[in-house]
Amino acid sequence: MDKAKTFLKSFPSRLVFLPGLLSRITLGFIFVQTGWGKLHHLDKVTEYFRALGIPAPGLQAPFVATVELAAGGLVLVGLFTRLAALPLIGTMVVAILTAKRPDIHELSDFLALPEFLFIVLSLWLVVKGAGAFSLDAFLCRRCGKTAVLLPPGK
Repeated sequence: MDKAKTFLKSFPSRLVFLPGLLSRITLGFIFVQTGWGKLHHLDKVTEYFRALGIPAPGLQAPFVATVELAAGGLVLVGLFTRLAALPLIGTMVVAILTAKRPDIHELSDFLALPEFLFIVLSLWLVVKGAGAFSLDAFLCRRCGKTAVLLPPGK
């Protein structure tokens, strides 16, 4: 009975890595998918950016598509995660200010935006890093360093 009780008490702490891992993989996958889609429909994305009044849509559309694909891929595998999350935050801020602003009438509208959630998750990655199951962690273990890529003590 004591073994079962001990196991049940320690079980949640054994899964402490899981929410971060799932969040990172989900966010990375979403951005890889959207970046890939934009790259394969650049003409439509360029026209959409033009309709939104985004300056230089012919340059911005491939730039945003490439940022989403590349940074999303880095986040997905957990490589240079803290840096890769920053441009993703930027693209979501621009998306909110251009495409989503007309849909925001009150705070709850803003907080319900998927783009806002992506900003929150990306910010969390900037602060916390990729976690133990990532290429960042693997490289840190190989180099014997923990400073920038992992939280203290990991």
